[in-house]
Amino acid sequence: MRRLTLAFLLSATTALATELPVRSVTLSSAGLAQVERAGEVPPDGTVTFRAPTEDVDDLLRSLIVVDTAGTVEGLRLPARDLANEAFRGLPVRPDDFDSRVRLLAALRGQEAEAGGARGRIADAAEVPPVAGTPGGLRLTLITPTGLRTVVLREGDEVVLTDTALAGRVARAAEALAAARSNDERRIEIRLRADRARQVAVLYVAGAPLWKPSYRLLVPPMGAPAATPTQARLQGWAVVENASGSDWDAVRLALVSGEAAAFRQRIYQPITVARPEMPVRVAGAVMVTPDTGGVPVPIPMPAPAPAALAGRMMDSSAAAPQMARRAGAPDAPGMIAGGAPAQPAAAATAEASAGRVAFVLAEPVTIRAGETANVPFLDVRLPAERVWWIQDLNARHPLQAVRIRNGSPHTLPDGLATVYGAEGPEAGVFLGDAEIRAMPSGDGRILAFARDRDVQVAQSGTSTDTVRGIALRRGFVAIDIARREEVALAVDPRGARGMVVVDVPARAGATPRFPIVSQGDFGLRHEAVLDGSAQTIRLAFERAIRQDTPLWDTSLGEPMLLRWQQFDIEQNLRRLPGGPGTMERLQEILARTPPDVPGRADLAAVVEAMQALRRQLDEARLRARAYRAADQALARARQAAEDRTGPEQQEARRRLNQASREAEAAGSAADQAWEAWQRGVVALLQRGS
Repeated sequence: MRRLTLAFLLSATTALATELPVRSVTLSSAGLAQVERAGEVPPDGTVTFRAPTEDVDDLLRSLIVVDTAGTVEGLRLPARDLANEAFRGLPVRPDDFDSRVRLLAALRGQEAEAGGARGRIADAAEVPPVAGTPGGLRLTLITPTGLRTVVLREGDEVVLTDTALAGRVARAAEALAAARSNDERRIEIRLRADRARQVAVLYVAGAPLWKPSYRLLVPPMGAPAATPTQARLQGWAVVENASGSDWDAVRLALVSGEAAAFRQRIYQPITVARPEMPVRVAGAVMVTPDTGGVPVPIPMPAPAPAALAGRMMDSSAAAPQMARRAGAPDAPGMIAGGAPAQPAAAATAEASAGRVAFVLAEPVTIRAGETANVPFLDVRLPAERVWWIQDLNARHPLQAVRIRNGSPHTLPDGLATVYGAEGPEAGVFLGDAEIRAMPSGDGRILAFARDRDVQVAQSGTSTDTVRGIALRRGFVAIDIARREEVALAVDPRGARGMVVVDVPARAGATPRFPIVSQGDFGLRHEAVLDGSAQTIRLAFERAIRQDTPLWDTSLGEPMLLRWQQFDIEQNLRRLPGGPGTMERLQEILARTPPDVPGRADLAAVVEAMQALRRQLDEARLRARAYRAADQALARARQAAEDRTGPEQQEARRRLNQASREAEAAGSAADQAWEAWQRGVVALLQRGS
C-alpha cells in the first residue's frame, strides 16, 4: 500500500463537546415537533447534535438554550452550500482530491518541503515499481538554484510552508467530507460556565403529522331508553420519527390544536439585488470640419449632473434573552399544565386554551426512520344507537351512534373503526366512521353503515292560505302563508329505536316541526319508531306577499286614454274589467275564509270589477258600432262623388243620413267609454 502524508499544519483548539440526547418530543397537529435535548455538560463545554438540513431553518428561529449556571456564546454550523464556501478563494477544487497527483498539481507554484528539499511545486507524477524497486511519487520542486526532483516513499510528508493556506486546505478537506452527507448538519452551541451542570436545548422543527385513529365499541340497537348505554373509545396514534436521531426512552406528547405555523428560509444566504451604475467615461470626440463663412449658433451650457448620494442603513438585531418563568423546573416542561383527564391505559390529557396534549405515561423508544402506533386514549362515553337520515331522498337510513364527549378535553379528528360490543354484534366489524373534533360536553352522530332493512319514501306538497288582504291605491295586497311539507314514510319492519332526520334549512321559511339542534347539517329532528310504519311530517311555513295591480301604469292616466287611438281588443287583458285580473281575484276570494281581515274589501273590488266588465263590454260594443257606421259613411261619401243627375241627389241624401248615424254612434261610444273610465278612476281611488 502506498501512503503519502500531506501535512497542512492546521492547529486548532477543540473544546470538549457533549452530544445531547433527545429527552422529550411533542408532536403537533400543525406538522411540527418540539424536541427537547438535555444532558450534563462539563465546564466550558460545548453542546453538539445533528439535525436534518431541512430542519435548520426552523431550528435557527426557534432554538432555546436553558443553562442555569452558564452563558451562551452562540451557535455554529457549516454553511448551507458547504463545499462552495469552503473552496472559495482556494487554488484547489473538490475534484482535485481524487488523487494526490491532482492535488499537488492544483498546488503548483506553492512553496513546500519534501524529501529534505524546499522549493515551489512544479510537477508531480506517480513512479511505477521497477524490478522489485517500490514505486513512489516523483515531485519536482523549483529551488533558487534550479529544479530538484525527489521521489517520496510511503510515510514521507509534503509540508506546505504557507500555514494559512495549509489550514484552509485542511478545512476544505473537512468540508468535503461533511458534504458527503449533505442531508444533515452538525450543530455546535458554545457555552461558558465554571462548573458542570444540566443543560437543555429546545427547538421546533417540521415533522410528519401524528395521525390519530380510533376503535369504537358501540352498544346494540334498540336498547331501552331507561337504560343508559355507553361506547368505549380507544385512540391510537401513528407516529414517524423523521428527526434523524433516535428517540430512546423519550417523553412523548401528542398535541391537537390549530397553532399558526410558518416557514422562513433563514439558513439560505440571501443577497439583495442592487441597481448597477455604469462607469462614466469621457465621450468620443467628434470634430465638425470648418466650412467657413456660416455663423454657428452657440448652444446653451448643459446643467451639471446632480450629485448622487448614497446612504447606508446600519441595522442591528439584539440577541433575544430568554428569561425562565418563576417556579419552572431546570429542564423546561413540554406541556402546559391542566386538569387531568380520566386515567386511561396509556396516556393522560392536559388541556390549555385551544389545545390538548396527550402525554404518554411510559417512555417511548422509536429509532430514527421507524414508524410506531401507540395508544393514547381509552374512555367510555355516553352513547345511543340511532338511525340517521341525512338525504331526504335516500331510500334507506344510515346506521349510526350518537356519542357525547364526557371527558374534560377536546377529542381530535380521526377515523374510527366501529365494532359491536354486545350480543350478536360483539367483536364484529360494523363499519368506519369519521370523528370530527369534539369539544368537551359536545356530541356527534357517527354513521358507519346503511340499514337496508329499513325503508324510507319521501313526498312533498305545497299549499297556500290567505291570511290577510289590504286594498291599496292601484293594487290589492294579499298576504299568503305557504306551507311546504315533506312527508317521510318510514317502515322499520319491526325494529325499534330513534331516527334522526337532518332537514336542510330553507331561507325565509319557518320550520313547523320540533328541532333538537341546528348547525352545518341544517335542522335536526328526532322521532321514535315503535316497529310499525310511521310518517314523519316536516313542514315549513313562509309568508308571501302578492300584489295584484288594478291598472297597467304603462297605459298612462286612465282619463287620458282615447278609445279612437287605442286598440281595445288587442289590449283587452290590460284593462280593468278585461279577462285575467277579475278571474284571479275571484279565485282568491273563493278560497279566502270569511274571517280573514280585508275579505270584504276584496269582495267589493270584485264587484266593482264586474261592473267595469259590463261597462267595458258596452264600450266595446259602441266602438264596434261606430266603426261600422264610419265605414258606411265612407261608402256613402264615395257613392255621392261617383253619381250624377237624379242619382247624385239620392246619394247625397244617403250621405247625410250616414253622417248623422256615424255621429250618433260616436257619441254613444264616447259616453260608454267615459262611463268605464269614471268606474276605473273610482276603483283606483279605493284603499289607502
